[in-house]
Amino acid sequence: MAASFPETAISTERLLLRPLAEDDAPGLAAMMADDLVLAWTDHPHPFTEGYAAELARTLAPAHRAAGHGIVLAVTEHLTQRLVGLVQLRNTDWRLRSTEISYVTATWARGEGYAPEAVLGVAQWLFEDRGFLRLEMRTAAGNTAAQQVAQKIGGISEGVLRSAWIVRGESGEVVEESRSDLILWSLLPEDLESPELHRDGWHGDHRYVLRD
Repeated sequence: MAASFPETAISTERLLLRPLAEDDAPGLAAMMADDLVLAWTDHPHPFTEGYAAELARTLAPAHRAAGHGIVLAVTEHLTQRLVGLVQLRNTDWRLRSTEISYVTATWARGEGYAPEAVLGVAQWLFEDRGFLRLEMRTAAGNTAAQQVAQKIGGISEGVLRSAWIVRGESGEVVEESRSDLILWSLLPEDLESPELHRDGWHGDHRYVLRD
């Protein structure tokens, strides 16, 4: 049987990261109907409520059970509103390494939710699951995602040339073009950097595990 992540939830100062539920489908579909999500991610387009429900009901649980990673809804503690989606994928259990991707709802951008969620997952991976490496891959033009990687202490390791497809809509047609990817990594020792302590990321946003 393949190694896999447990079905769990992660709590940070402002956020709860938990498994997707079918009730999330309308909010998830609305969140994904955004030009930046289309451009920078490889999520299906159009991202319908039907697909969102299938993701919660079947696809995400199968992704976790097969050992590929885990998909977590990101919600506000205060309102329980869906503010984002975090996914771990390309998990290598021998190397104790995995890749993270993240989406933030349009209305929630600029609030620091993405770095808070990613940092919470990183702490959980390193401290609870014994992982030793977290990777992020950001399209060369996706400066917002690059800022998230920098804020949590990620180290840029180089450029993967022509390794991604960027999408855009022209009328009813989705046009595609190739893009470089910037590879970032985060190791357990990177979370002990003075910059994170100074900015409050390490102390104020500790995760709390909720099995």
